[in-house]
Amino acid sequence: MSADDDTTATQRPGTGSVAHREGLGAEPTAEPTETVGFIGLGNMGGPMAARLVRAGYRVQGFDLAEPARQAFAGTGGTVAPELTGAVRGASVIVLMLPNSDIVEATVRDGGFAVEYGATVIDMSSSEPMRTRALAAELAERGVTLVDAPVSGGVSRARTGELTIMTGGEPADLDRVAPILTHLGTATRAGAVGSGHAVKALNNLLSATHLLVTCEAILAGERFGLDPETMLSIFNGSSGRSGSTENKWPNFILPGTYDSGFGLRLMLKDVRIATALADQVGAPDPLGHATAELWARAAEALEATADHTEIVNWLRKDASR
Repeated sequence: MSADDDTTATQRPGTGSVAHREGLGAEPTAEPTETVGFIGLGNMGGPMAARLVRAGYRVQGFDLAEPARQAFAGTGGTVAPELTGAVRGASVIVLMLPNSDIVEATVRDGGFAVEYGATVIDMSSSEPMRTRALAAELAERGVTLVDAPVSGGVSRARTGELTIMTGGEPADLDRVAPILTHLGTATRAGAVGSGHAVKALNNLLSATHLLVTCEAILAGERFGLDPETMLSIFNGSSGRSGSTENKWPNFILPGTYDSGFGLRLMLKDVRIATALADQVGAPDPLGHATAELWARAAEALEATADHTEIVNWLRKDASR
């Protein structure tokens, strides 16, 4: 149970899509008696849970991986040896897991015996339609689900500067806002599932930007242009993006490919976005083309490949 970049009660009428931001500002002080269960202590979840510990919450963390549990113990958090211990007595349970399959399996596990009236925050990159269905299922147990996936990567998870996209009823989001404030800046996207929807759509844009940026720079290189010169010009022109301003100069040009967000995680989010477009009947020919190309790269590269390594697939294998 480890997770992304870098995903309630039943949907009630009256939840709009007007964005609402909660700034970093002065961090509220946690009540000494407030207990948070945190499930998924991987690359992202570990530093996020550690921030809540430092903020004064009593955090009960659980992960299937022993090294993740040991690392969390070093932060002063309470390590739960099993799922039951992570949720026992917790008024809020945070899920930071790889996908909807694992989120659903966790919530439906017999050890997930959360208290009536508790709130679950799914910060994983989950599938929005499945999130809505799971929210309705939990509501029958007297438990509220809100979604709050993140973007920003491991470095921003450590500093509490993540971008958080939330979905849920305003009152439910108000209840968890103090916790999210310690992790980053939250933007309310709409009803439950909206955070997961916009997160996937954001990564579809990111994946498409990176792919075409790589194609453009490789074409320029073959023509004889210098990559750094091209990036400088792009970043002062209309072609700039997160790929030209961040990914190419910081992870691709140095050859480190260590953004902290896996290529297969990017592919997963792209597929969530294209599936959503299909489900709502939106046109997405470019989205499907992006998904197909990222899938080909995933087959060709190592399972642990960083998403920025797609440029190496383009250099070697794209034409095959």
